[in-house]
Amino acid sequence: MKVRPLSIDGAWELSPVLHGDARGVFTEAFKADVLAETIGHRFDLAQVNLSVSAAGVLRGVHFADVPPGQAKYVTCAAGAILDVIVDIRVGSPTFGAHDTVLLDDVDRRAVYLSEGLGHAFCALADDSAVTYLCSTGYNPGAEHGIDPMDPQLAIDWPTLAREGTRLDYELSAKDTAAPGLFEARDAGLLPRYDAVIAYLRG
Repeated sequence: MKVRPLSIDGAWELSPVLHGDARGVFTEAFKADVLAETIGHRFDLAQVNLSVSAAGVLRGVHFADVPPGQAKYVTCAAGAILDVIVDIRVGSPTFGAHDTVLLDDVDRRAVYLSEGLGHAFCALADDSAVTYLCSTGYNPGAEHGIDPMDPQLAIDWPTLAREGTRLDYELSAKDTAAPGLFEARDAGLLPRYDAVIAYLRG
């Protein structure tokens, strides 16, 4: 498995080796030892989520309070998505910046994002199936969102689906009503960079 650090500290792209023949493809989609060596500690799996989305569905930007936060290992088993990691840690050198990775059923890459980072994606094909391995379980009182269309984030969302048709974005009511980055910061919703680093080191 090949590992590439992203431009946001605490996020990586992981590319597995694909073994294909006339029967299909086999790959090791998750390797605990590789991930632990990459992130510097064991990844404790608490919950596995699966979402299936039509082309144009946009989910996020989602994040959880730290501690404990929620680290995620994200893959796309069917279809394709543009996965987006956002640095929402107040005080971080890259606060407000983001990085993107194409996750699909061809290269079968994954992304890992550590606690304190924001996550979003846009489905590029119908029936795109996304799996999230999560370090903590669902805790609605500690989970929040930021408007993915906030101009302060300046995310260049794709306009075309994988087959070349134009995308019509569809967001949940909760994501549509989410505050912008600076609004969330001023409301005290965002994790602090120093607190996240201290938590991870502990």
